[in-house]
Formats: sequence, structure tokens, C-alpha cells
Amino acid sequence: MKAMILAAGKGTRVQPITYTIPKPLIPILHKPVMEFLVDLLKQHDFTEIMVNVSHLAKEIESYFHDGQRFGVQIAYSFEGKIREDGELEGQAMGSAGGMRRIQDFYPFFDDTFVVLCGDALIDLDLTAAVKWHREKGSLATIVTKSVPRDEVSSYGVVVTDEDGRVQAFQEKPTVAEALSTNINTGIYIFEPEVLNYIPSGQEYDIGGDLFPKLVEMGAPFYAIPMDFQWVDIGKVPDYWQAIRSVLMGEVKNVPIPGTEVAPGIYTGINVAVNWDKVDITGPVYIGGMTKIEDGAKITGPAMIGRNCHICSGAHINNSVIFEYSRIASDVDLTDKLVFGRYCVDKDGATIDMKAASLDWLITDTRQPIENIKHPAKVFAQSFDVNHLDRH
Repeated sequence: MKAMILAAGKGTRVQPITYTIPKPLIPILHKPVMEFLVDLLKQHDFTEIMVNVSHLAKEIESYFHDGQRFGVQIAYSFEGKIREDGELEGQAMGSAGGMRRIQDFYPFFDDTFVVLCGDALIDLDLTAAVKWHREKGSLATIVTKSVPRDEVSSYGVVVTDEDGRVQAFQEKPTVAEALSTNINTGIYIFEPEVLNYIPSGQEYDIGGDLFPKLVEMGAPFYAIPMDFQWVDIGKVPDYWQAIRSVLMGEVKNVPIPGTEVAPGIYTGINVAVNWDKVDITGPVYIGGMTKIEDGAKITGPAMIGRNCHICSGAHINNSVIFEYSRIASDVDLTDKLVFGRYCVDKDGATIDMKAASLDWLITDTRQPIENIKHPAKVFAQSFDVNHLDRH
């Protein structure tokens, strides 16, 4: 069976991570989110997978190649152009436009197919969803999920009649205005005929353009509410929460890697730490080749990436630290995500440590520590990153 993963977006809401990592490759404890989707598709016999790529396309293609090592076949549809300097420049066609571009190249979608957004962890019975879609005689089906009413304003809400036929959409309605608690999860099932309603050669969106057209036409367009695990990583706060949920064991299809060296404390290989001289409370994951100095404190849920260096007296609390990060002595990080020179709080507010002339607090472990210029007092007093001005 055939499927498509939408992977062409720039991921602006997940910056600064997506400055250098395409959204589908954002790691969930070292495994890219798109790899979980490929695993799910294979599990339900979707073994021919098209991926539309644009922003940082090379990185996605270099990781997945032809899909052979994942037990599937993968091909790519690049949306963009080559600039005069020889570099690729992404020009995404929109989710529906990307589907049509593939079909215009050569008819690929010749039977019922599934389309997944490449930015969520899901544990869904795709086989059951496709069966329901076919029994309904549906042209297009949205898989929806019910959320608590006080959360509807964060999502696109799908309004249906009693038979499940889609009547309307509400984009992030207020709690009072919401006509449903069923949200669009970005999981779609289509018949090939749906492509006849997508114009060729222009940007066109599934949710913003195609679906309203299907409603207006009165097409057999349905939504199926399903009870399944769905962890969205559409924004930095979502990603921070996803890592937290995995560490706390709330995401059943994502195991914590490494070795459990103490209750709730997992490590990769060759972690340099004297366990008797640090204060670490799980759940915590520490990547391989990371050094934790005596006197450091880590309070979970927290993830420390590989090749990091946590200096003496530093306190990491409920935070995510990407690889090759050095956290200076006596720095306090609470509810933070550290990526390169950026420090992001759980609400998405970002501190550019270099622009703020604070890059001695968070540095790259590949840079010799003697080359780091910092005030003389940095190792003599506590520095609370949690109270810095943000932008």
C-alpha cells in the first residue's frame, strides 16, 4: 500500500531547532520523529512511501535514503530550485500542491492512500481507519481525536453531522465558540480521485484549500474520531512537553534508550560521572560521551544529549539539553531547552546567548574551554538563566 509523509515545511514554530535540523528529523531521544512514522506505516503494510521535501531536503534524504534499512521503499519529491550559487532553495507547494506535483510527474496514487504530517508521534491503528474509510465510501477522511474542551483553542476543530460527514472547520476557536472537541490530527486517508480537485503547479493546502472545497461540493468527506496516542511537536513548547512525556513513560511506543544505571536514570555509553558526587534524580537520560562534573545537580524529567559537559555546581531541572552543549559552573537551567547558542523556555521565548554576550554560559564542547572568554566571576557565583530578559 502507498502513503505520503509531508516533510516540506520550514518548521518556523520549532525554531531555533529547525535552523539546522529539518522538522521531520527533530530527535525524540536520538530517533527522528519521521522514523517513528515510517515504522508505523510499515507495521500496517504501507511500504511505498513518497516524501515531499524542501527546507533542508538533503538532510532528510541522506538519513532515510531509499528506505531499505527501514524495510520500506521511499522516494522524494523536491519542491524548490537551485540558486546561482549552486545551493538548493526550498519553495514548498503546500500539502495538497505537493500531492498533486507527485501525481503530475507520474501517477503514483492509484488506490486508497494515507497522508501523514511529519511532525507528530502517533500510535494509531491505521488498518482500522482505512477499513472505516472504505466502508463509508469516503473520498477523503480526517482522523480526529477528542481533546479536553479547555484545550480546543490550540487546534483546528472539525465539525461533523451525526453520520460523521464533515460540515465545517474552526481554526483555534475559543472555548465558548467551539462546536466540537474533535481536532484535526494531520492524518488523512484519500482516494486517488481527490487529486482531481487540486490545481496543478500552484501552492495549495489540504486544510485551508482542499477541505473547504470538498465541503462546498458536498463530497463524501468524513471524519473518524479515534482514541489513540498523538504527541504533536508543532511548536517548541510541544517538543519540550513530548520529551518530558517520553521520559515519564507516558508515550508507550517510544522506549528510553541506553542502560538504566539507577532507578529512572538512563545513560548512553562511556558517560564520565562519579555517581557518588553528583545529585541526579530521575527520570533522566544522559547521552554517550557526556561528562558530568562533581557537584552538578540534574532533576528530572531531563535529557542531556551526547557529548555534553555539565560543569560543577550547574543545576539542570526539567530541561532538554542538545548534544555538544557545555553548561558553565553554577548555571541554573529550569524548564529550558538548550540548542547550540540558544536557550528557549517552555513557552517558546528564546535567548540568543551570543547576541546577549552571554555565550560563556552555554558553549560548544568541541571548543577548547581555555578559548572561551568569560568574566572572571563566572565560576565564582551562581548565574540564574531563568531570570534573563527574553526576545
